[in-house]
Amino acid sequence: MADRRAPTSIPNRRRLLQGAVAAGVLGLTGLPLRAQSRGGTLVAGLGGAHPSDSWDARGHSDLFMIAAGQGAVFDCLTEIAADGSLKGELAESWDSTDGQTWVFNLRRGVRFHNGADFGPADVIASLNLHRDDDRAFGAGAIVRLIDDMRASGPYQVTLKLTAPNADFPYLLSDHHLLIYPAGQIDAAMRDGIGTGLYRVTSFQPGRRMTAVRVDDHYKGETAGWFDRIDYVAMNDPAARLLGLVAGRVDAINRVAPSDVATIAAHPRLSLQQVSGNQHDAFHVSHGPAAHHLRAALRHGIDRQAWVDDLLAGYGQVAADSPIGPANPHFQASHTQACDPERAGYHLAQAGFGAARITGSWGATGPRISLRDASGRGVLTCAAIGSAGRATADWMLLAAYGQATDGIEGSERFRDLLRQGRSTMDADRRDAIYAEAQMLLRDQGRAIIPAFATTLQAVSTRIGTPAQLGHQRPMDDARMAERWWMA
Repeated sequence: MADRRAPTSIPNRRRLLQGAVAAGVLGLTGLPLRAQSRGGTLVAGLGGAHPSDSWDARGHSDLFMIAAGQGAVFDCLTEIAADGSLKGELAESWDSTDGQTWVFNLRRGVRFHNGADFGPADVIASLNLHRDDDRAFGAGAIVRLIDDMRASGPYQVTLKLTAPNADFPYLLSDHHLLIYPAGQIDAAMRDGIGTGLYRVTSFQPGRRMTAVRVDDHYKGETAGWFDRIDYVAMNDPAARLLGLVAGRVDAINRVAPSDVATIAAHPRLSLQQVSGNQHDAFHVSHGPAAHHLRAALRHGIDRQAWVDDLLAGYGQVAADSPIGPANPHFQASHTQACDPERAGYHLAQAGFGAARITGSWGATGPRISLRDASGRGVLTCAAIGSAGRATADWMLLAAYGQATDGIEGSERFRDLLRQGRSTMDADRRDAIYAEAQMLLRDQGRAIIPAFATTLQAVSTRIGTPAQLGHQRPMDDARMAERWWMA
């Protein structure tokens, strides 16, 4: 039976519309309207910064620029709130009668940081940036779902899809799909000109970003309580921890399990543990032995030992599906038992008869190795990390693309994805994605041993809501909007 995590309701048009209406009750960020204190500076020490960083969101794949871009300086059409529900951001509301043609009503009176008015042309120009983007981690696969875009009113856009998609408004919250001013996109990407709560004052790629709160912002007093934010690049875990303990920064991401005790013992620090969809996937290359090698790994990994040893207990076992525990269609009942005898058979068929399977940490993350009787490594598989996605179809689209190449030669899997994408019936979608996850468990091309708990830490100087976003670290990378000075 499905493990449904309320209130991440996804499947039907009525519930999607409720997500937009609720923004007036909860505030645009999904936080209850309350008396957070306004003022002060948030200084965050963040890993995931690179010298190649820019305000071109097509290249945003790591936390620093996602937090600076989507989380502070720019906006998307929609936003996923901390509880998993969908909220309007630059789109005030949306509607569709068939799941294929979607009408988005845009906010009035919104301005970019350079004074330009926001309207339909900005949406169309910004989405079209991604149409030819073939990067695996980009939003090209999302935008190519759109067959036609047009302004259907002074504050309205109509997007017609190539096929019905019940989750489409969720996809427009993707951190790549930032909205830029039409006709000024190059300047906006150079200077960081968005419609977000914070306006850029300085930006040193791979090193630092500072920004100040925008006056008279359309989000009003429902978000953005800091007067100023200062994001400092700290890619070294030891440097991040030292900066937090010394009081030089107020918050850090990517806390190592070995540092948990240090933070827990400190009277002015607080550890945040967030269970979500974060995982590492091992894709075994194609080849004559690939089928048997995948089967050997599928049955030969002790997944609970993986969680206990590699993740130090901060996680939960997975069954080779990227659809995680923060997703309403997650199937907790689908398990992958460790069967050494069966794994040994497939290793022999793949030409690694005397090998044993081990998991370890490498320079870029976890890895799976095959070692011979002497302990010598004979094959190593590196992982591709993912924060996961809010919907099942979105996750599968991001993981496998339009080709839906998740299962070896499975037309049934492709049919399930097409059905799940188009149906508005919640119970039907549960059944569809349950079967899809079963196929991934038994025949999938990727090995996903576990879902990892996100570990991050903040100073007690910083106030945070009771519920943190679980789509990505640091409250969905929106700490600038959602946190405040305590």
